[in-house]
Amino acid sequence: MAHRTAVILVVALSEETLAHTPRLRALGEVRVLRPPLPAVTCTAQADMLTGEPASVHGIVGNGWYDRESAEVRFWKQSNRLVRAEKVWETARRREAGLTCANLCWWFNMYSGVDYAVTPRPMYFADGRKIPDCWTRPATLRDELQGELGRFPLFRFWGPGASIESSEWIAGAARIVETRSEPTLSLVYLPHLDYALQRDGPESGRAREACAEIDHVAGDLIEFYRERGVRTMVVSEYGIEPVDTPIYLNRVLREPGLLGLREELGREQLDAGASRAFALADHQVAHIYVRDAPDLSRVTELLRATPGVARVLDADAKRETGLDHERAGDLVAVAAPGAWFAYPFWLDDARAPDYARTVDIHRKAGYDPAELFIDPRLAFPKLALARRLLMRRLGFRTLLDVIPLDASLVRGSHGRDLDRPRRPVLLTEPGRTGAGEEVPAAGVRDVILGHLFG
Repeated sequence: MAHRTAVILVVALSEETLAHTPRLRALGEVRVLRPPLPAVTCTAQADMLTGEPASVHGIVGNGWYDRESAEVRFWKQSNRLVRAEKVWETARRREAGLTCANLCWWFNMYSGVDYAVTPRPMYFADGRKIPDCWTRPATLRDELQGELGRFPLFRFWGPGASIESSEWIAGAARIVETRSEPTLSLVYLPHLDYALQRDGPESGRAREACAEIDHVAGDLIEFYRERGVRTMVVSEYGIEPVDTPIYLNRVLREPGLLGLREELGREQLDAGASRAFALADHQVAHIYVRDAPDLSRVTELLRATPGVARVLDADAKRETGLDHERAGDLVAVAAPGAWFAYPFWLDDARAPDYARTVDIHRKAGYDPAELFIDPRLAFPKLALARRLLMRRLGFRTLLDVIPLDASLVRGSHGRDLDRPRRPVLLTEPGRTGAGEEVPAAGVRDVILGHLFG
């Protein structure tokens, strides 16, 4: 019979940050994880839950370009996008009655777990975005929000991101465990990630964030222990200091490879019309090249760009497990201290309207500037309050408070980091071999070992 197990994902926990989280460190054995390339949320989680590389499960990043629809698809949530067997499916083949709860790991919708909670705002026709969550069963949504309050979406991501979202998720995990006692619980605690990207992993704020997440995760570990649940902690990636944003779409724009159109005086990236464009994802970028004869030209252009450490062609993608139809024709990897920013415009006055908002779906890549309020605003809190008030009064008002200055970002991830910035795997004493390095895909077998070992 399977032994009940909880897997707590503490994002950005590394050997370096572990030194400032004594309660997590006290869990027991520490092993270093070797993350995939790219070392980003969706790819790392897919590796850990399937035991397969991106070439099999298809999650080549936090998003990709769909060539058929000519659309960028970022931060999608359907579990059907993950094209490999998940650990709870594998476990159920061993024990038919096994149940699983997934608290905010990605690709959680329609996954087949018994209890699911994932951020899912309500989008209204007038442009409003109301915090909410999607659950399975559907009644769980009202139960959780009745006890914990509405899911704190604006504390989960954006300039207001804080420990509150991790506290809410931990609270939801306690409620699900108390009422349903799932065999396997997956819990996602994102807080540490925010401070390290905003202020850098060596900042004083990073130390404060370590203490905050250590308190939340430590209490959750104790809660599971008291209920006889085996507990392990994993991380997706480590974060390194950065100070150099690289604008690959501007590099591709200069020789006319980027497709653009103008709408009411603002420039828009036209991916379908581009001969080549970059989908930026932290320190990795997928480059989609429409015509094969342009490949060598684009490759040389990227390799000549300062801040680009490597450009992976078809053979290199195969060697790194990225040879999948969703991946770019080329994949760029940033140099130490650099990361890839998505902007393609040359004049901020012509930036698309969504550029100054939190809009994770329409941007051609990940935008960590969404963690900041524009420092050029004279009274930023007043400016935000005024916009929110106008929305409540029914006006169609943009929450355009996000800066366009990518140099504000102080931490990033995605490329292969050296120790001590690699992520870690923590287990109770005697569960695994201490000191051994584990690939992210190996986490699946560690979870199964906790369940059936």
